[in-house]
Amino acid sequence: MQGHGYGGTTALRYRYRVAGCVLLAVHLLVVGWLALRPLTAPWVTAAQVEPLATIRADLALAPWDAARAIGAMVLTFAPLGVLLPWARGRLAVSSLGSLTRTVFTSAMIALMLQVVQSGVVGQVLNADALFLNVTGVAMAHLAVVPAVRARLRRGGEVRPRKALRRDEVTQGMTPTIPRVGIAP
Repeated sequence: MQGHGYGGTTALRYRYRVAGCVLLAVHLLVVGWLALRPLTAPWVTAAQVEPLATIRADLALAPWDAARAIGAMVLTFAPLGVLLPWARGRLAVSSLGSLTRTVFTSAMIALMLQVVQSGVVGQVLNADALFLNVTGVAMAHLAVVPAVRARLRRGGEVRPRKALRRDEVTQGMTPTIPRVGIAP
């Protein structure tokens, strides 16, 4: 049984896709649990909706503290840049389309998490966290996914398919019967 995908077999491709879905679910559960825990604090700041305010405040700290604070926001969602395309399981896709879908999906997940998080005790809405989360996803996707897809295509002999127009007829293993018009 020969298919297209990772390792050349459909079963192996299916296993990789299932593993990607499981890792994606685990990652989202852990991030959700960490973000939605109530924090005990004597006071809570107002929502940070001014763009780049939190980043400027973090950069005013010591260099190590600034890198840790900004890096934590960038790295929180960065695995989604790899896990979302992995869970989708397609190798022959447009790089720009894959990046767009991944960034949009992660932005919607991060936005939903930020909105829900604003209702939890001690947690506030932070526009910069949303921006940095999506930046981390884009950087991880650009750093890993195109190279891995290219390697898997070469190793699995998968070539991108030519897009067919609707009026083109393809001949496969099963013979096709041409359409017959209505007789005069």
